[in-house]
Amino acid sequence: MNILLIEPDTQLGDIYSIALQQAGHNVNWRRDAQDAIASADDTRPDVVILELQLARHNGVEFLYEFRSYSDWQAIPVILQTSALNLPAGAALLERLGVRAVHYKPQTTLAELVTSVERQTVSV
Repeated sequence: MNILLIEPDTQLGDIYSIALQQAGHNVNWRRDAQDAIASADDTRPDVVILELQLARHNGVEFLYEFRSYSDWQAIPVILQTSALNLPAGAALLERLGVRAVHYKPQTTLAELVTSVERQTVSV
């Protein structure tokens, strides 16, 4: 499975990438929304893992742009975020294709991998 990981923190990006690769997934890791949009054409992700707190464009802005492309409207999104208060309501996140929300300090790597693999069934 091809995963688009959008994580601005270098250490966390490395950790998540390694864990997901060890689980047998291909990971395309980007640190900001603009790079992620540009690279999505090349990699055609099956799942997106997204931190909401990004430089320049936040995660919700990324989702609006990402969903504006017809090829990417059905791709599941998992929020792996350190944001305590989500900037958008649950209905909006659902409309934008967010299938799972994880709070970083309380989510293990195994839980993240399991969450990704649950999405593969519905893709």
